[in-house]
Amino acid sequence: MALADVFKAPFYQKQFYHVYNRTNNKELLFVTDTDRIRFLHKIEQYLIPYMDIFAWSLLPNHFHLYVRIKSERKIEEYLNSLPAGKLCNTERKFIKRKTNLHELIENSFARFFISYSSIFNRIYHRNGNLFHRPFKHIYTNSENQLRQTILYINTNAVKHNLASSINDYKWSSYWSLITERNLQVPSKELFLLFGGKEAFINHHKDKMIAEYTGTYALDDES
Repeated sequence: MALADVFKAPFYQKQFYHVYNRTNNKELLFVTDTDRIRFLHKIEQYLIPYMDIFAWSLLPNHFHLYVRIKSERKIEEYLNSLPAGKLCNTERKFIKRKTNLHELIENSFARFFISYSSIFNRIYHRNGNLFHRPFKHIYTNSENQLRQTILYINTNAVKHNLASSINDYKWSSYWSLITERNLQVPSKELFLLFGGKEAFINHHKDKMIAEYTGTYALDDES
């Protein structure tokens, strides 16, 4: 079934998007913590050059990212700093204005998925696509949407009963921020969005109390 347009929003510079994807047939996306670390390294390699990551969460069979696409100027500066031989075809086309930013970002995600999947398949002796296609990316355009999406992603493990508190689940941007082991998350800007670090923490506590006191089944979509 084709995705609704809201789940495949075009990528534009300096705009925020909730990006998420799941595995096929509810397979595991991570078997060990080494897999999770490798996944985060792939994010650094393939995505961070093109976007700032404001929230992330790794679940057993899916992941969530909340990203802001960098300006075209910064992306061009990055690409022009690389040796020509290290650029992929889409990156070369973007520099020459033969493709647009949306295609470049979609390509960066495709390369990210392929790179992680190829290693995962080799290690665990599996074949075929690991990720569901196409992946979902939802545009958000208000401060309230920004805050609510960040809260949702950071508390997702509690929603799925993977932890009783976000303080106990280390595979999220919340844990990495509070322990100062963040994945290049713009912490100062993020905390200001909530009114400071203490307010950031309190908003997350309120979210868990208000919404995640019941029992939720682990699904592959949220």
